[in-house]
Amino acid sequence: MDLGLDGRTAVVCASSQGLGRGCATELARAGCTVVINGRDAAKLERTAEEIRQETGATVIPVAVDLGTPDGPERLVAAVPAVDILVNNNAGPPPRDFRQVDDEALLAGVRANMATPIRLVQLVIDGMVERRFGRIVNITSASVKQPLPGLDLSSGARAGLTGFLAGVARTVAHANVTINFLLPGSFATPRMRSIQEGAAKQQGVSAEVVAEHVLASIPAKRFGTPAEFGAACAFLCAAGSGFITGQSLLIDGGAYPGIL
Repeated sequence: MDLGLDGRTAVVCASSQGLGRGCATELARAGCTVVINGRDAAKLERTAEEIRQETGATVIPVAVDLGTPDGPERLVAAVPAVDILVNNNAGPPPRDFRQVDDEALLAGVRANMATPIRLVQLVIDGMVERRFGRIVNITSASVKQPLPGLDLSSGARAGLTGFLAGVARTVAHANVTINFLLPGSFATPRMRSIQEGAAKQQGVSAEVVAEHVLASIPAKRFGTPAEFGAACAFLCAAGSGFITGQSLLIDGGAYPGIL
């Protein structure tokens, strides 16, 4: 399927592995030049080369910590213009809300709300001028169905959703869209880390925790980064310009509601 993205330039945050890498790979497959990002330069270069080999696309690795004051600026400066921005960042570690002190609270809000907003501020005017832009924010299923221990992540990501949902309506006239992808349980290093932490707390194996999670998913499996990336690429497609301000939950049916 031709998504109409050949020749476009995409910036994908936190894309050396997991869901970010899945998005970067599918955008590269769709014909984009892709800027990938991470803090480990060696790992990032390996990922870039693997995506190049798989897709034949131009992949530009930019090793920068987006939590630093000039990190967002350094990332978007890697290319002359950004047509597609995929905001992504790891969430805070699971913890009881009573353990979230001021420092942790501010760090969580900075990583999962303030930094993505800053990146949007840096690219959106150019998108409006060129009459094309696609912004996809990877948040979490916990925005729709809050989970104990992920309160800080849920709160910061819900704040990002509320903030940018309003912005989306102000740029829709210029063929610039802003949407949100809400992943449930996917086979990623972060999910494995969370399951291992839960296993340690409960005194069981990580496999037992994984089986418990699987039992709650009607699809009876974990999602893959590739299929998540395909959903991201669809929202970025030239033909998806009438979809904006929306939150797409991808969780194998785990959320039991209809809204």
